[in-house]
Formats: sequence, structure tokens, C-alpha cells
Amino acid sequence: METKVISSGIRYTNLPESYVRPESDRPRLSQVSACENVPVIDLGSEDRNQIVQQIADACKSYGFFQVINHGVSKDAVEKMLGVAYEFFSLPVEEKMKLYSDDPTKTMRLSTSFNVNKEKVHNWRDYLRLHCYPLDKYVPEWPSNPLSFKDTVSNYCEQVRELGYRLEEYMSESLGLEKDYMKNVLGAQGQHMAVNYYPPCPEPELTYGLPGHTDPNALTILLQDLQVAGLQVLKDDNWVAVNPVPDAFVINIGDQLQALSNGIYKSVWHRAIVNADNARLSVASFLCPSDEALISPAKPLTENDSGALYKGFTYPEYYKKFWSRDLEKTHCLDIHFKN
Repeated sequence: METKVISSGIRYTNLPESYVRPESDRPRLSQVSACENVPVIDLGSEDRNQIVQQIADACKSYGFFQVINHGVSKDAVEKMLGVAYEFFSLPVEEKMKLYSDDPTKTMRLSTSFNVNKEKVHNWRDYLRLHCYPLDKYVPEWPSNPLSFKDTVSNYCEQVRELGYRLEEYMSESLGLEKDYMKNVLGAQGQHMAVNYYPPCPEPELTYGLPGHTDPNALTILLQDLQVAGLQVLKDDNWVAVNPVPDAFVINIGDQLQALSNGIYKSVWHRAIVNADNARLSVASFLCPSDEALISPAKPLTENDSGALYKGFTYPEYYKKFWSRDLEKTHCLDIHFKN
């Protein structure tokens, strides 16, 4: 039987044809340099104004930044990574019990991005979980490994608190009331993608994930310290964002680009793969509630250009986002621009 996931325990010697990108769309790894001055912001600083200013600068210039002293315990992070590796090391028959390529499912193991729509697949398996409210979703999470539910619940709670703090700083950094974003976004949804990129025989020919922006409001990414793989588009060049110990990478999603009236840009990013080692990352997403109306904040539209985007709800946005391949088109600009 051919398994649908690539974390099957088989070590491939050649890249299967369905993963090979056309010549014009390959990562060109030799041309990628490290991003030397990624903003690393110390959230433990007592100078709130300085944190807010650093976030404003990072969001305008980069669309992402890293945070340290962020309040998520080292123990929670280590256990999260441990249980994620344990999960992907399970026998393939065990993992396949959770497999689905239906993006509306709130818990599923899947592969690539949108297997049914795309022409070329991506070298990634992922476990997708809804995480808020926990009491609603935890019962459907994997019960193997045994510690999975407790470990991941604890991690999710701490990451959510961090997300709320960041939204306050970001609101202030735009000159808005500190609770502005939290109030507009409502009872935010929280999702997680535990991404697993097995060793890949020909990393030059494929992606873990090709260039894309995130459809949500805010992404909090835990990177594997041992194996780098995140790259972002800065000044029209792809640059590598190497992991910083005890840090999260924070990036602006499409919803915050809309709320900020385009002052903050949702960052294009991609994941590349490694010939020798598997790579793991844990992406946590905060999303507007289904009822929230997303539109540019009024105070940010009082300039000559007015509101750049029309109002929409997250379900409207998400439907458009998932109905396409992950090709290089910005869903926000195509479907929701004024």
C-alpha cells in the first residue's frame, strides 16, 4: 500500500516526480543569505515604550521579529517539541488513523498544503489542531503519545497569553488603544500546525512549504534549534531566519495587514528542507472570531488613501484562501482590496 504521508519511515533516495518543482520555481538555495539583523525583542524589558517602538520598527521593516523572555516556560517548550517528535515517530499505521485531506476538519494529520488542489506537492507532513476553547477540542486530539493532550494543552495556554500581549504592543505601536486589536478580533480562534519535514533527497528541487502569507492575525512559530528552514522575503530577496535559542518567531498575518490599513505587511515566508536531517516546527495561529468584522482601523484611514481594504469576516477570507493553490498571489490583494 502506498502511504499518503512522507513520514512513513522510508528513506527516499530520489525525489518522487510529484514533488519536483518546475525549473522557474525552485528555492535556489545557494543564492539565499542569512538575515543578519532580524529584530530580536526582549519582552522582559521594563521599558514598555521601547518594546512598542521596537515592534513598530520590526513590523514596518520586516513583517516579522523574534521575541525572547516571552513568558512561555522553557519546560513547556521542551516538552512540546519532545511530544511532537514522539508523535511523528509513531508507526505509520498508527498515524494514518488521523489522516484527512479535508481542510474543514478541526483535527487531522495531512501532508503538503492542499493535496486535492495543487499540481506539485510539498515535502511536509503536519498535524493540524484547533486549540481554543481547549475543553471543546482536546477530546479529539491524539491520545498517543499518552502525554500529548496535557503537554500540548499547557503549551497552548501559555502561547495564547503571549499572543494577547503581542496584540497589545502592536495596537499601541499603531497609535491605537492597547485593547484595540483584542476587541476587534473578538474571542479569537487558536490553531496549531505541528510541521514535520523528513530528510529530503533533493532539497534544491522542492519546498517544505512554498512562499505564502498566513491567513490569520498573528503567527507564533517555535523553530527546531538544530535544523534551520525558515526563509522570508526581504527587499525582494529570500533570506534565512536562523533560530535563536529560547525565542519565538512572530509574524504578521493577513488580518493584521488589513486592520493596520497596510502599514504592517503580512510577510511572505517559506520552509525549505534538509538532505540529512528531519526538521520540526510548531506554528500557533491566532485568528479573528467568526463574527468579527475585519476592516482597517478608522484612525489609520484618515489619510489621502482612505481604507485600502473592504470589510470581511474571517470565514469569508479563509474560504478564499483555501480554495487556491499556495501559489504566489496575495489573497488579501486579489479579493478584498478597495
